[in-house]
Amino acid sequence: MEKRIELERRARKANQILELNLDNCRSTSIVGLTDEYTALETLSLINVGLTTLKGFPKLPNLKKLELSDNRISSGLHYLTTSPKLQYLNLSGNKIKDLETLKPLKEFKNLNILDLFNNDATQVENYREKIFKMLPSLNFLDGFDCNDEEVQSEGDDDDEVNGNDSEDEVSGGDDDEEDSDESEDGENGDVSLSEVYNDDLEEDNSDWEEGEGGDEDEDEDSDIDEADGDPNESAASVNNAKDEKDAEKPDETHARGKKRKHDG
Repeated sequence: MEKRIELERRARKANQILELNLDNCRSTSIVGLTDEYTALETLSLINVGLTTLKGFPKLPNLKKLELSDNRISSGLHYLTTSPKLQYLNLSGNKIKDLETLKPLKEFKNLNILDLFNNDATQVENYREKIFKMLPSLNFLDGFDCNDEEVQSEGDDDDEVNGNDSEDEVSGGDDDEEDSDESEDGENGDVSLSEVYNDDLEEDNSDWEEGEGGDEDEDEDSDIDEADGDPNESAASVNNAKDEKDAEKPDETHARGKKRKHDG
């Protein structure tokens, strides 16, 4: 404990230190902590292994003392040299009865006391007896005399800052999305379905305009010609063949004359 105290001092004078944290330094008794720490207001000795408070120094300005998770079973009268004590945490110790707590009546300013996980809390009407024993006490084990839980500093900060719950925050996001959609509609933005319908109408109008065009008339005329009387078609083919055959002798005759002339 002495080495830890020197480390926490950081070359400062003992009478200049307002807060001292000696948690987990491991010692069964108070060693190295003297009456020189006259300005000390907060002292923490959590999980040190203390079995006694003998040798506890005179700390006239001490207001907050943490002694949780030790093995203290008695000797609370050693704390009376710190009359300004307002906060005392003795949870997780070996205090078995209310008689051991009587020295705490000397603290006229004590308003917060924690005895959680001590055998003394199993005494019948424990809470009522403690509040009666210590008239200045406002909170015992985190609750007042009406079983109202003490608010933590974090809860107060949330209320002051106006922080909302997760549900409210998520609801706000949905509202923003809805408002964005409504704004899009008011500003005249066109949806995908409207664009698709417009394109479909334009395609239909183009198709209707092309139904009476010249291309369709030409196609109809070609179809009519192809669909004519088959007999007429055959006759025209035969006539054309006869005309071609009639022309052939003339050509042969002309060729013969040419050959004779050449000979």
